[in-house]
Amino acid sequence: MSKSKKLRELIARGPVMMPGVPNAAIARQVEQAGFDALYISGAGMANTTGGVPDIGLLTLTEVAQLAGYIVRAVNIPAIVDADTGFGGAPNVARTIQELENAGLAGCHIEDQEFPKRCGHLAGKSLIALDAMVEKIKAAAAARRDPDFLIIARTDARAVEDFARAVKRAQQYLAAGADAIFPEALQSEQEFRDFAREIDRPLLANMTEFGKSPLLSFKQLGDLGYRMVIFPMTAFRVAMKASADFLADLKRSGTQTEWLDRMQTRKELYQLLDYDPAAESWSGSRN
Repeated sequence: MSKSKKLRELIARGPVMMPGVPNAAIARQVEQAGFDALYISGAGMANTTGGVPDIGLLTLTEVAQLAGYIVRAVNIPAIVDADTGFGGAPNVARTIQELENAGLAGCHIEDQEFPKRCGHLAGKSLIALDAMVEKIKAAAAARRDPDFLIIARTDARAVEDFARAVKRAQQYLAAGADAIFPEALQSEQEFRDFAREIDRPLLANMTEFGKSPLLSFKQLGDLGYRMVIFPMTAFRVAMKASADFLADLKRSGTQTEWLDRMQTRKELYQLLDYDPAAESWSGSRN
């Protein structure tokens, strides 16, 4: 079964929890922990690989390559943040094909103007509704794998209002989107009301320190959301731990107090499916 078909079957059966990852090593940890799918964060890739903010600085080529490393390292399906689709409708068509080639099960494309901003920051602006509809039509037409999941993200709640976010979502579905990602809803009631208005698969973003309340996976599942992403959570935890360690190393000059908080060499090799005594190693789980 293809990963895209597997993802569709998962969300047809019920809600799916999708931790966000910035790289293949953490993706392997997600799979090892027993999750059924994962999310590849655009912010995570930009922050981790480029050391740059989430403002659309990575190219399609870079995103496809980085996401490709991740999907080849695991057996579970993954969706990726494709930002604004890297241009107009023709660019979106190429984006879909490149991400399919990389092995993704789906992606989301947002209706912000380029350069985009993090969905939970002020100062965003939207492209015209007709322009986004054309992007969605181009994405659907370019898809060669009928199971590849096209998720339309709307940032209209913060820029316009809740009603316009619903209207945009309805138009995106009519244009060929398979699912909707309403970004930065601001209350549990809004999550509930949006799900009542849109009877198609919905994605909820549980990013920390943003505009949305941190609802539990069960709460969101009960409201009708089929995909729940935690895009930067693992990255933020890891960054906080490494910052604390580096401050302590600078002070003490030794890492000995941190040994029991480290992943051991053996644990790393187990994560990578690597046996140093073996004659060969395949880095792909596909």
